Formats: sequence, C-alpha cells, structure tokens
Amino acid sequence: MGSSDFSWKLKDHPKLAKGKTVAVVVLDGWGEANPNQYNCIHVADTPTMDSLKNGAPERWRLVKAHGTAVGLPSDDDMGNSEVGHNALGAGRIYAQGAKLVDTALETGKIYEGEGFEYIKQSFEDGTLHLIGLLSDGGVHSRFDQLQLLLKGASEHGAKRIRVHILTDGRDVVDGSSVGFVESLENDLAKLCEKDVDAKIASGGGRMYVTMDRYENDWDVVKRGWDAQVLGEAPHKFKSALEAVKKLRESPGANDQFLPPFVIVDDNGKAVGPILDGDAIVTFNFRADRMVMLAKALEYDKFDKFDRVRYPKIRYAGMLQYDGELKLPSHYLVSPPENIWCTTVSVLCMQAMKLLNLVTSHFSGMGTDPDVSTRIWKNILKSQVRVNLPNGDMVGHTGDVQATIVACKAADEAVKMIFDAIEQVGGIYVVTADHGNAEDMVKRNKKGEPLLDKDGNVQILTSHTLQPVPIAIGGPGLAPGARFRQDLFGAGLANVAATVMNLHGFEALSDYEPTLIEVADKQ
Repeated sequence: MGSSDFSWKLKDHPKLAKGKTVAVVVLDGWGEANPNQYNCIHVADTPTMDSLKNGAPERWRLVKAHGTAVGLPSDDDMGNSEVGHNALGAGRIYAQGAKLVDTALETGKIYEGEGFEYIKQSFEDGTLHLIGLLSDGGVHSRFDQLQLLLKGASEHGAKRIRVHILTDGRDVVDGSSVGFVESLENDLAKLCEKDVDAKIASGGGRMYVTMDRYENDWDVVKRGWDAQVLGEAPHKFKSALEAVKKLRESPGANDQFLPPFVIVDDNGKAVGPILDGDAIVTFNFRADRMVMLAKALEYDKFDKFDRVRYPKIRYAGMLQYDGELKLPSHYLVSPPENIWCTTVSVLCMQAMKLLNLVTSHFSGMGTDPDVSTRIWKNILKSQVRVNLPNGDMVGHTGDVQATIVACKAADEAVKMIFDAIEQVGGIYVVTADHGNAEDMVKRNKKGEPLLDKDGNVQILTSHTLQPVPIAIGGPGLAPGARFRQDLFGAGLANVAATVMNLHGFEALSDYEPTLIEVADKQ
C-alpha cells in the first residue's frame, strides 16, 4: 500500500460499535508454559489472569511472540520488548534487528552502504574498534554476526582491529563468556595469520560496563569509556581468556557484572585504546543499551561524565539506535521501509484520544500509586495502552521468589484496570510482548532442569520461546465477539487489527488478519 492511494479514514466495522473505551494491557515477560515450580506465573497468586484463562475459551488464546512471527530470522530466536511492541503496533511483520543485519551480511550490502564507507576512511592509518555484547542470545547481538563482520571488514581493508567485549550471562547461560572469548581469540588469531593485527582490547560485564539504558546510571558507561577509550581499568591482563577466567573466580562473580578490564602488552601498556583517526562500530543491533554510549561517542557537548579525552573518530552503529535523535548519524544497516500507519497513528486520525503509559512506572514489588491514579483518571479516553514490566524486569534477575511476587503485583494492576473499564462500560485486551517469568530454569533436551557441577538447578534469566496469551472482554464487548479458530500461526502482529475492530473499525487491508469474529445472533 502506497501513501498516494491511502485514505486515513477507516471504514466502520459492520458488527462492532464505535465509541467504547479500549484498554490494551501488555504484560512484559508473561508467557504460557506447563505448570511447575519454576513457572512463576503458575506459582504466583494471580486470580485476575487465572479467571481469564479459565473463563470463556472463545475469549482467551495464545499467539506467537518470537521468531519469524515478529520479524526475526528463525523460530529459534527469542522475542524481546522492542520487536514485540513493534509488531503489536505495526500490524505487519517487518524484518527487525537481527534479521536486517543477517540479510545485509549475507548479501554483502553492509559493505556497500554509506556507513561502512564512512568508517573505511580510517582503515589506512587507524584502528577499527568493535564494541558490543559477546553473546548468541539474539536479543542485543549475535556472535556469528560479529564473526562475519570481522571477516568482512578485514577483506575490505581493515588492517588493525580491536574488539571491546561485553560479557552476557543474562540472555545466555552464565559462564558462557569463557567459550565465547576462546572462540573469538581463535578467530582473531586466524586474522593475524593473514597479516591483520587483531586483538581483544578490553571487556566487562554488560550490567556493569557500557550497557546501561534510559540514563539510569552513567557510571556504567563511564567504566566502559575508561577501558575502551582511555585504556584504563582496575584489572589488567595479558589475554581476555585469562581475564574472564580469573574475574569469575571472585565470590559471587558472574558474567553480567564482571568488572572492567583491559588487555596489556609485555610492557603493561594497553593494546587498544581508542585514538584520533580510529573508527568505531557498536555491533549490537538492539538499540536501548547502546544509545548512551552513542551519545558519549558522538556528542561534542557532553556533560554526563568527564570523558578526559574525546578522540576524533569515525563512528557507526550497527543500526541507527534513535530515529528521533538521529543517533548515531552513521550506521551500517539501513532500517526497513518506514513503518507507517501504525495502530496509534491511524486511530489518532479518527479523532480519538489515546493514552500510552510506559512500563518503567511499575515496580516488581507493586504498582506506583501515581501511575495507578493516572490510568484510572484517563480510562475515560478512547484507548489506554499500558505496559506492565514486572515479570520481565524481575525475571531477568533470576530470583524466582521475587519474580513470583512481581507476577502477583502485575495481576493486581490488571485488576485495577479492569475495575475502571467496568465502570465506563469499556473493553479490555490483555496480551504480552514475549515470555520470561513462565520458565525460570534451564532445561536439557528432555525438558528436565539442568544442574550445575554442585547439583544446583541452573536458573534461566533470559526471555523464552513460549507463546503468550491474549484475552478480550469487558462490558463493552459485543456478546458475539470471539476469537477465530482458523489462525493457527497467529502472532503479535495480528493484535493490531483486533484492536481496530474493537474500536468499531475495519482494519487496514495490509494488516495481519484480525483474531476476532462476531457470531451472528441465534
């Protein structure tokens, strides 16, 4: 559908009335899995969500929130908040994040674009620095993409390469950093055999070095800056493999929170500080934990911490991390065609009022009363969209008991929204953006919990590949409205057309099919 032949005016739905308040509630990290002691959603006291699941079957179903259903490369790729919310709002399945990068690498177009041409200007006299998460979790980055980028950059003229690693342990198994570093050092050694000076230069754990988000703690970014740019850190090692092995020996140490370290030569000098004339690529494809570093690398005027030295560099992100800020201004992989005519933009053009509340206003142990009041006061608007982060944010900590409490708090927030919808005769849509809290243990191929060397269960902190629920209801829902039985492969993108229908409109023709139908009166 092109903009030239598009009308913003939606057609009225033939069987669903307009004018009802619709509350769209997204439960972050709330998937569906078999009941067991590590399914925090099952263990938690969640009477509101239980009533939906055990209620009318035609108003509760599951949809896919991972893999190809949300525009990721394969069904082995777990979903995340970014791609989940994009699919929920866009109504279409766009190639996102990892898939865009995969395509650019496979076709070689990544080396033909403006971003690569920009950093390539530094290859003759400078060093190419690659900064990002060492992981195959597919949420922020993928190890195989880094491997391909190293190979391609060297084939396109990079003669001196330094990699600044951030260890994971959140989207992948804690302790896997050792294997990743070992593989990376082997890859770099092979490049050295081809007369490419390639080394790991620095590192640290993702939650302690570089990868902060939402400007929560600039000290995290500063620790990375000191190691990566200045070549300074409290820990110095001759190799990255030695670094991660030694640092993990400290009591309570894990991959997520490894302290910053730098690699030094025989004279104790850092092997890869970032200098004038160098090029930098941040190879994470997910945006949220790269924006702060991008600001530090790109902004001339910067006051979040003392950079000490601000080198004149050529910097490109794997993708552009903030479209509104145009940050970074150079990037290796271009976004897909503009995601236009999203649910929110189209509904706003119908002279409707919409309220969007972001997840960070809800804590794992309960709801923020100010935001609860805002939801209540604004429930009279045509649509309220709220994201409750409890299950995901607390699930990432690996604390099973805290996650159980978090799921209970999310359920209580849903009940509060339902009470308001009941008062105004409205409609609710409850769904999730991906799984997490429903399975908090690592499993073997038989589905049994994995044990560590001491016989303890290995806790899972990442997202999952599980489907997520969607439920509809409320006093404003037409009696004959129900879920269709023919969309077996439906995913989050199908929710957009569903919401438009519940507002009393037919969905756009290029949206993924609606999940609902209206049965004729008997």
